[in-house]
Amino acid sequence: MYINNIHILYYFFIGLLGAFVGQYLDFANTRLENHETLICKDFFREYLPNMKINLKNILIVTVIYIALLYRFGITIKLLEMLMLSPMFVSVFAIDYKKQIIPDRLSLLIFEVGIIFMFVEGFSSINLLIDKILGMVVGAGIFLIITLVGGLIAGKEAMGFGDVKLMGALGIIFGFSNIIVIAVLSFLLAAIISIILLITKVKKGNEYIPFGPFIILATFMTIFIPNALLVYALIKIFTLGTYQ
Repeated sequence: MYINNIHILYYFFIGLLGAFVGQYLDFANTRLENHETLICKDFFREYLPNMKINLKNILIVTVIYIALLYRFGITIKLLEMLMLSPMFVSVFAIDYKKQIIPDRLSLLIFEVGIIFMFVEGFSSINLLIDKILGMVVGAGIFLIITLVGGLIAGKEAMGFGDVKLMGALGIIFGFSNIIVIAVLSFLLAAIISIILLITKVKKGNEYIPFGPFIILATFMTIFIPNALLVYALIKIFTLGTYQ
């Protein structure tokens, strides 16, 4: 049986891999949020003997892995996204819980992005330039917002963790996609924050981390074609007048 020209067994094994990775995130997130190394003996000495099944992580990563296989097929892009997606999930979870994006996590995303940038750059110098430009623009937009917001409000408009994350994402997704991610993240932040305030889940003076919105926008960019996202954003910002 084939789904999107890919044998169903591939989906099974990718899903199984996702389940293992999802469970490992339970350990990794705790280490990262405490700024501890991931490579340690504690995984075998303490975590495995007392391990509790984290069904939420398992389901999230498994679904993402299966969706990635359907989206990209068996390609180098699939390998890149399989490596990066659990890191994106970690950013969401840690920033939501602790209001921080660990430098080590942003650096890991950046390092993987650099590796695949050069792998893909061998086939196209224009692609290489696009990714470097994406890094500069992604980090630059959020750095300007952070600095200007700090001058106007007397405090950070957003954390430097967001700046580093956007720089790393720019290396991965390139110029046009990082612009879409930036716009989408602000749009999602506005909509979701209003809902949280109206429903009184959050109070007006409570800090709402921005990292989760960046990650939601990133996954939308992964699974939805760029042209469709750009068209939808134009329709939204022109109040539907754009044809």
